Amino acid sequence: MPFAVYALGLAVFAQGTSEFMLSGLISDIAADLHVSIPAAGLLTSAFAVGMVIGAPLMALFSRGRPRRRALLFFLCVFATVHVVGALAPGYGVLLATRVAGALANAGFWAVALVTAVSLAGPEARARATSVVVGGVTLACVAGVPAGAVLGGHLGWRSAFWAVALVSVPAAAVIAATVPEARPESIPASAGAELRALAGPRLLSALLTSALVQGATFCAFSYVEPLATRVTGLGQGWVPVLLALFGLGSFLGVTVSGRLVDARPTAFTATGLVLLATGWAGFALTAGSPAATVVFVLVQGMLAFGTGTALISWVFRLAPGAPTLSGSFATSAFNVGGALGPWLGGLAIDAGFGFRSPLWVSALLMVLALGTGWTALGARRAADRSRGDVPAV
Repeated sequence: MPFAVYALGLAVFAQGTSEFMLSGLISDIAADLHVSIPAAGLLTSAFAVGMVIGAPLMALFSRGRPRRRALLFFLCVFATVHVVGALAPGYGVLLATRVAGALANAGFWAVALVTAVSLAGPEARARATSVVVGGVTLACVAGVPAGAVLGGHLGWRSAFWAVALVSVPAAAVIAATVPEARPESIPASAGAELRALAGPRLLSALLTSALVQGATFCAFSYVEPLATRVTGLGQGWVPVLLALFGLGSFLGVTVSGRLVDARPTAFTATGLVLLATGWAGFALTAGSPAATVVFVLVQGMLAFGTGTALISWVFRLAPGAPTLSGSFATSAFNVGGALGPWLGGLAIDAGFGFRSPLWVSALLMVLALGTGWTALGARRAADRSRGDVPAV
C-alpha cells in the first residue's frame, strides 16, 4: 500500500476529530463564550451545513484538477481555519470557522477517495478505501476522546490547536508522495451525473440516511451534559463514553462491510428497527450508569453499521454518477448532522431536559423506518430490472 494512502487517512483522522470533538467540549465552549449549551451545539450543525453545501460543490470544483494541488489546498485551508478557531474572540467567529472548515473538509473528501484508489491500483481498491474511511472511525475511537481530555486540562481551544498540528505532517507527506498529474479521464459529464442523481428512487435512500444520522448526531452532540447531569457520571467519564461510541462505530463499519453485500435488505432493515428501539430504550434508562455505557457502545455500532449500508444503496441506485454519488451521500449524512443537534437543542430549550434529545432521536428513527421501507423497495426494484435481486 503506498504510504501516501496512509497520509490521506491521517488527514481524514484530523478532519473527523474536528467534526465530532465538540460533543466532549460543549459545556466549556458555552461557558467561555457566554452562550447556551444548545447554541454551542449548533457549532456541530454549522460544520454539517458546510459539508452539505460543500460536498457536491467541491466535487464539481475538483473535477479534472491536479490531485496533489487540490488536496494540499483544501488541507491547508482546513488547518488555517482551526488556528483562527483556536484564537476566536467570540461565538460568531468560531461559528464561521466551523462552516469554512467543513467546506475544506468536503473538498478534501471529494479528491481523497479517488486518489487513494488510483494510487493503490485496482487490486487493492477496497483496502485503500478502508484506510481513508478508517480515519473517521479512528477519530471517534481516539481523536474525540483525546480532544475531550485535552480540553478538560488545557481548555477547549487546545483541541483546535491539536487538530491544526495533526494536519501538518499529513500535508507534508501528501506534498512528497502524491503525484501532481491530473486525474484519468472522467467517465461522464457533470451534467450527466447530476441528471442521474435526480431520480426519485434515490430520494428515499438519501432521506433515510439523513434521518438516521440526524438521530445519531442529536443524541451524540449532547452526550456530555446527558452523562454528567442526567446519568450522574463525573466529567472524567466523558472521554470514556466518547471512546466507547467510537469503538462501537468502528465495529459497526467493520461488521457491515462484511455482511451488507450478502444480505443487504435484512441487514439494513434490522439496523433501522434496532436503532429506533435503542434510542427509546436509552431515553428510558439514561439515569442508570450501566445502561448508559451499554447504549453508547451499541448505538454507535448500529448507527455506523446501518449508515454504511445506506451509503451502499446510494452508490447502487446511482450507477450513472460515479464521481458525484459519493458527494450526495456525504451531503445526506451531514443534513442529518445539521438537523440532529438543532432539534435536540430545541427540545432542551423547550424545557424537556437533557434526556429529551434521545426521544427526538427515537422519533427521527420512526420516520426513517417509513422512508427506509420505500428505499428498500426501490433498491429491490432496481436490482430486479437488472436481473440482480440480492439476498434478503
